[in-house]
Amino acid sequence: MARPDKSAAVAELTDKFRSSNAAVLTEYRGLTVAQLKQLRRSLGENAQYAVVKNTLTKIAANEAGITSLDDQFNGPTAVAFITGDPVTSAKGLRDFAKDNPNLIIKGGVLDGKALSADEIKKLADLESREVLLAKLAGAMKGKQSQAAALFQALPSKLVRTVDALRAKQAEQGGAE
Repeated sequence: MARPDKSAAVAELTDKFRSSNAAVLTEYRGLTVAQLKQLRRSLGENAQYAVVKNTLTKIAANEAGITSLDDQFNGPTAVAFITGDPVTSAKGLRDFAKDNPNLIIKGGVLDGKALSADEIKKLADLESREVLLAKLAGAMKGKQSQAAALFQALPSKLVRTVDALRAKQAEQGGAE
């Protein structure tokens, strides 16, 4: 590859690292072209899976400010650049790796923080962003209902207490 081609490839990879929420490094040794195509489909619309050259990708990652992946650029490497929900793509990688043991998750980065292969698998075990937001909204709605019931109970309890005091006072006043 000529020098301008290499610098263009580094610039493109640097841009992908900067524009991605997450990036996951994998080793794809032993996978067929058909399996790689299936893997790309399983990652979803918000991820791009690219086979890369280690040296150029290491330079691009360093230019993007990611130095925690330097020791993982060895052997045949491919990177999943994730621009959407990282949980969905991590699930796609994990599930594909279960069916195809030749795919090895090396590690990655999420919002600038380095992730080990085990942390990526834990990320895949999380529920999707939409499900977590729905659960949070349900919990907040439940707490609001409890608060409304509490605020409504205080005035009604006060009214019952005042009525009981009036009745008691009326009894005591009638007995004298």
